[in-house]
Formats: sequence, C-alpha cells, structure tokens
Amino acid sequence: MLYTVKEVAEIAGVTIKTLHHYHKIGLLKPCKITEAGYRLYGATELEQLQQILFYRELDFSLEDIKKALKDEPSRLECLTYQHELLMVRKQRLERLVKTIKDSIVHAKKGEVMDKSEMFNGLNKEEWENALSEQGKYLREKYGYTMPKVKEGQVDNLNEQAAEAKQFICDISNALKNGWKADDKRIQQTLESHILCLKNHGHNINAKSFEAQAKFFVEDDFHRNMLENEQIGLSYYLCIAAELYAASN
Repeated sequence: MLYTVKEVAEIAGVTIKTLHHYHKIGLLKPCKITEAGYRLYGATELEQLQQILFYRELDFSLEDIKKALKDEPSRLECLTYQHELLMVRKQRLERLVKTIKDSIVHAKKGEVMDKSEMFNGLNKEEWENALSEQGKYLREKYGYTMPKVKEGQVDNLNEQAAEAKQFICDISNALKNGWKADDKRIQQTLESHILCLKNHGHNINAKSFEAQAKFFVEDDFHRNMLENEQIGLSYYLCIAAELYAASN
C-alpha cells in the first residue's frame, strides 16, 4: 500500500513541509513519484520515518541522523540503539521529575532546598565537569588518568554519590556529637559503606579502605575536601578506618 505526503503527515504527526524538506536533503525519499509529481511512500519509508523521528526526539541533527541511518546495517540494530538512548533519557527525566517534585515540596514549606538535592541526577557531561578538577589534580601530581565517564555509568555514579554524601554526613555528625572512633555505630556505618562500594564494582576491603583514608589525610586536595565539610573529619575518618581494619 502506498501513501501520499498528506497521508504520511497525518499518520506520523509531522507537517507536509517537513516531509518535503526530508526529501530535498536526501534523508527520506519517496519510493515513487507519479507523472503528476505526487510523492508516494510505502511501508519501508514509514519505518525509516519512524527511526528519523526517534532520532529527532533524541535531539540528533538532521545531518547526524543521515549518518546514523547510513551506519546502521539493519533496522533491528538501529531500533535497539535508539531504545538504549531513549532509556537513558527516560532515566534522566525521571530523576529530573523527582528533583522538581522535591523542589515544589520545599517551596511550599518555605524551605531552602539543599544544594546537593537541587541538582540531583547528573548526566554524563555534568559528571565529567564535576570530576574535571580532581582528574586534573591526580594527573598532574600522580600521573594518574581517571577513566572517562561512559553513558552507562551515570546511574551508578549518581547512586554512589548519594550514598557517599550520606556516609560523609553520618561520619561528620558522629564527630560533632563526640562519638569515639571505635563506637559500634560508626563501625557499622563503615561496614555498610564498604559493602556499598563492593556492590558498585569496587575491589575494596577493610585494609584497602584504611589505606584510602590515610591517603585522604596525607593528600592536600582530598584532605581539604573533607576538612571543608567538618574540621578534623579527615583525621577522624582515618582513625575510625584503622580501628575497623584492626577488628576485621
């Protein structure tokens, strides 16, 4: 079955002008043009238009869409790739919706939203920017190059960041409240944090966490990060980590 430009426009929810433009730039050609000059489209062209519109939804430029469609060897692979990209966007939007809802709740109560919650749910580019200063420091001082953030890592990084923030907050509060570093509550907090790191793919145990805590004390950049949260926090965490490692 063949469809006219008008029919395709109605089916796909696009304008006739858009279809004419896609034809003009070679992005979507009709399968047949009648002697009277009418453009006709078949099932294959409708499938191509669907893929084009998926890419447009992902903010691909028309030139990039042409390249993407040319590089994709099959419709199935193209749709699979688009599904992955749309799922990433869906997850990103879900985080943004949650942040907006939380912002509304705080606004109704007349409360100032915590800045870490205000920008909850970083994307790939935002994570790269957030880690750029630390990455530059590690590269210049220790010759260590941090691995680049991949799109599939974003959710994992956001989860780790939320847990790490809560962990630092708990340790900081313990210090403020005068808990001893060997307090069972602190030791349990350390155990839960290390387990969380393991669950996110980190090869870590009590001893390696102790070594990391000592590094945070000895290294200016990381010590300052902790000390800016709470004076004495880096040393307090180091002692707690030593005691935890000694008992495990």
